[in-house]
Parts: sequence; structure tokens; C-alpha cells
Amino acid sequence: MIWRNVLTFAARGRLPILIFHRVLREPDPLLPDEPSATEFDALLRHIKSRFHIVALSDAVGRLVEHALPAGALAVTFDDGYADNLSVAAPLLRRHGVPATVFISTGYLEGSACMWNDVVIEAIRSTACGALDLATLGLGSVPVASIPERRAAIDRVLGAIKYLGPPERDLRAQQVLRAAAVEAPSGLMLTPDSVRSLADWGLEVGAHTIRHPILAVTPPEDAWREIHDSKRDLERTLGRTVSLFAYPNGVPSRDYSVEHVRMVREAGFAAAVTTAWGAASDSSDVLQLPRFTPWTRQPLKFDLLMLRNLRQGFEVQAA
Repeated sequence: MIWRNVLTFAARGRLPILIFHRVLREPDPLLPDEPSATEFDALLRHIKSRFHIVALSDAVGRLVEHALPAGALAVTFDDGYADNLSVAAPLLRRHGVPATVFISTGYLEGSACMWNDVVIEAIRSTACGALDLATLGLGSVPVASIPERRAAIDRVLGAIKYLGPPERDLRAQQVLRAAAVEAPSGLMLTPDSVRSLADWGLEVGAHTIRHPILAVTPPEDAWREIHDSKRDLERTLGRTVSLFAYPNGVPSRDYSVEHVRMVREAGFAAAVTTAWGAASDSSDVLQLPRFTPWTRQPLKFDLLMLRNLRQGFEVQAA
């Protein structure tokens, strides 16, 4: 009760927004930051004991109207992984927690997956003790053990993340060939499963088509990624999509005020970043900060959340 009161007081007039990507059926040593179903269940129970959880679209509306309920918090997922529906949705329903799933529409087919998952699954599945990644400028990269595979994943993702989508995809395929394995499939939502999200109380937002870093994307391509992802989702769902999430999402580094303008002109009502902080009624609704709860320990979560509420990023309207 004491921590609930402390966090409610710190959060007065502010909206913390949580970011997740996946919820795994079982813990995965190669994806230590992704919660398992058991961990996510415990985390939902904990945040319900601390906050009043509100759907993001409703929370933004109340924020703008200066009517945000005490202790409000919103939950979001980025990218559009299949386990958002198969694993996370039943747990969210069990706890009565609404959430928003931001989807990169270019991966909504069973055989498609994001470039980073091509890299991760190639390194996971390879029978090689080392990968020849000279084409990436990384030389021979050891992958014989779990720690080596985790280190290799970090090195490869860091080396190609800021390339344009065609070059990034090419490099990911080079890793796949070096690993001598088949491309992964079935990791992402499909159009039918996106339509099913509403049945589980989840709302949908856009996250571009191919998840490019907008800051290194030509303006005409950035506009197409932003605008067409909204159009594609609206065609899939048969209703308006008003929420957007910037890929990678760090202000100034990953997107600029030019992209904020594009998001506004595309017709989005609100957008979220990955900058730490909690929004207030003076925040730019097209650059709302979010918080990633890396820890699984309740006390550490509370301490990190308190820091996030007190010291986080906030940006004024562009």
C-alpha cells in the first residue's frame, strides 16, 4: 500500500506507458529481456496493484482533457509478434488489462519476419562453431556457446541496425547463409490474427511497414512507411487507426521533427517514442515517452518506475 501511494503521488497528472515486444511461453537464454508467460503474469499482477491501467487511446484523450485518472498507466507492444496474441492476450484478459499493439505491416504474412529475427534465429539454429561474417566487417564470430551466441547477436544487430531496409535485409540474409540454416517463419501476426486482437481487448497502432530507422531513410520513403502503414492497417481492420510508434524511437537519433510532421499529416492522433519519461498535459501527443520494465523484481520495478516518473524525458510540441 505504501508503494502504491508513493507511485500514485509521483504519477499525479502524468501518464507512464510501458513497452513490451514479446511474451515467450518459456524463458529464452538468447532473449533475456523478453518476459516469459510466468514472468509477464506476475508483472501484470504487480502493476495492477500499483496503477489504474487504461487503454492508450483513452489515456491520451483524458490526458489532453486534463481528466487523467489517478495512477493511470498504459501498456503497449511493438512490432506485431504472433505471441502477442497467443501468449500475452490471454494473460492480459485474465487480469483485465487493456493494451495496444503497434504493428509493422510489411511482416503480416506467415513466411515473413523482421530482419533482426533472421539474425537471431540464424545464430540460434546454426550448427557451426563460428560464423564467417567478413562481409559485415566482423570477421570470424564464435557461436559455440550461449554466451558467445548472445554476444554475436549483439554485435551483428549493432552493425546493421542503422542501414537502410534493403541493405539491412541483405546483411541479415548473409548471416543466414553463413549459418547454413533455413529462414525462420511464423513469428509475426497475420492479417487474420490482427483482426482477432480486438476480440481480446487489444487496440492496434501503426509502426511503419518495414521498421526502418526514419532518420536514415529518404524523406519520400519515410512518408510512404508512415502513411501506408496506416492505410494498410485500416484496410485490414476496416476502421480508423489513430496511434503510431516510431521505429527504435529515440528522439533526434532515430527520428526528427520532420517525421513528427509526417505523422501529423498522415492523420495520426498520437504517437509514442522510446524515450524514458511519463507524459503530462503539456507533452506533445505525437512524441509521448515510454518506459521499458527490464527488471522482473517488484521492488526494482517500483524504484525504476519512480525514477522514470520523476526524471524522465518530456518534449514540447514541434
